[in-house]
Amino acid sequence: MTGTMNFPDVTQLAVPLFIAAILAELGWIVWKGKGGRYETRDALTSLIMGAGSVASGILLGFLAWGFFMWLWALTPLDLGSSVGVILVCFILDDLRYYWVHRFGHRIRWVWASHVNHHSSQHYNLTTALRQTWTGTFSLVMLVRAPLVLLGFHPAIILLVGGINLIYQFWIHTEAIDKMPRWFESVMNTPSHHRVHHGRNARYLDVNYAGVFIIWDKMFGTFVPEQAHDRPDYGLVHNIGTFNPLRVAFHEWLGLFRDATQPDLTLKQRLKYAFAPPGYSHDASRDTSAIIKAKHLVRHPEDSNTPGFQ
Repeated sequence: MTGTMNFPDVTQLAVPLFIAAILAELGWIVWKGKGGRYETRDALTSLIMGAGSVASGILLGFLAWGFFMWLWALTPLDLGSSVGVILVCFILDDLRYYWVHRFGHRIRWVWASHVNHHSSQHYNLTTALRQTWTGTFSLVMLVRAPLVLLGFHPAIILLVGGINLIYQFWIHTEAIDKMPRWFESVMNTPSHHRVHHGRNARYLDVNYAGVFIIWDKMFGTFVPEQAHDRPDYGLVHNIGTFNPLRVAFHEWLGLFRDATQPDLTLKQRLKYAFAPPGYSHDASRDTSAIIKAKHLVRHPEDSNTPGFQ
């Protein structure tokens, strides 16, 4: 079997491109007076979150790498490193990303790590850099285990994962309205991803795709952007802070407080950790499904329209 394999860290190589694109977007917004908004404190928080994510990856990345290499030693399969193998791995890893992302919105334990990415009330390229510091603790690395066991070397898996993240950078913008129809039908685009970042009832828990929007269409989670219902960005209940520490850890703290309340059953404590965000044992909060149902009570005209089907 292939023992060692090395590829460059493509995300680090892309940093100059990220910076140039952010400056270009900001210049476009200033020049045209449209295409998004920048708020200095918000953008700075996103940049700090991005730097913290890189730092946590350096400090804790050995855990995921060690786990993958342990699996690699177990599997009898080795698909090699041809261009075709890398392409197939990219497609399968994007399917893996879809499910990890879906888990991140439907399981509070994973949401506690992912929520910071949705905490900005603005939508621009700096939002793409607002990444988690606690991804290792969410244990989503386990979802990549099948790829290793199928014979994809861990180095290839990390390479295609980095390329996936680079692709997702450019879709965090309002400066691009729509791409050509054929592109919109297959690929994730700014329009599709704006929907994902919307806190409108219509747009909750949809468009999980990383690169290929076809996964959402296959699994029934696709909602197109509606001209009459523009995305309102942020969380259902915005946290109202630019403090990076609060952005990074507020949901973990909330989860701990909820699960350690007195007089709960073990099942209730576990549901605070693993049920969908918004679960409460006394029905004092709303999950996304309840939010959608309450919206339809107020707006029955929206029944059987995208996001409410």
